[in-house]
Amino acid sequence: MAVQIQIPTPLREHTQGQITVTAAGGTVRDALQDLCRQHPALTARLFDRGQVRPHLNIFLNEEDIRYLDELSTATKDGDKLDIIPAVAGG
Repeated sequence: MAVQIQIPTPLREHTQGQITVTAAGGTVRDALQDLCRQHPALTARLFDRGQVRPHLNIFLNEEDIRYLDELSTATKDGDKLDIIPAVAGG
């Protein structure tokens, strides 16, 4: 399955400036692992002990994967994944 992954600005330095990366995978986890295979520096920035880092939100076609099947959520050709860093401040 070809999935389009939107890369947030702070992580683009690890994708050679690419805004969108095409990755393969039948689940969100597979697609993110393929993204990390293509751009290994992203692995430590996206995952901690096999789980998505808590400050990152992952959306599949504008739906938060936490309300779906999390990393096991199935993907299909043409799906869009957005990686959204949490914003904090005061």
